[in-house]
Amino acid sequence: MPSVSAGNAVTGRAPGIGRWLALAALLIVLDQATKLYFNASFAYGQRVNVLPVFDFTLVYNRGAAFSFLASEAGWQRWLFTALGIVASVVIVWLLRRHAGQARFSLALALILGGALGNVIDRVAYGHVVDFLLFYWKDWQYPAFNVADIGITCGAILLVLDELLRARRSRSA
Repeated sequence: MPSVSAGNAVTGRAPGIGRWLALAALLIVLDQATKLYFNASFAYGQRVNVLPVFDFTLVYNRGAAFSFLASEAGWQRWLFTALGIVASVVIVWLLRRHAGQARFSLALALILGGALGNVIDRVAYGHVVDFLLFYWKDWQYPAFNVADIGITCGAILLVLDELLRARRSRSA
């Protein structure tokens, strides 16, 4: 029986890439639906307390993670859009080659969905819509969104996958 990573001899495509792309698409839909809801239901800067350490809010991020380069004149919109598109192309290429590696592919699918969710915002609005805010007393974590959750969980899974892969190779 051929290995999972061998691919389909008829189509030349790796098995299961469709499920990873579908997961990325589902994340994009969820991300965009929540952003549309908060854009329509909240005024900019409005906060609604949910828990003693968590609010819903509506803020816009013209930069990248932690508002990196947010105060620049606007060129960063296109830089981060281009980076998101390039990363997405690389991720799809990696998914085609490694679709049979579940943890690795799940990580890539989450990052892909998150990256494209934020690219859509940058193209459509010129900024990323954020609405989840965690804080404690005077400290607050920068607001984020569903796409950011996908990217973060995907990055954590990539690290975990690599650590487990290295552990397996050492014990082999």
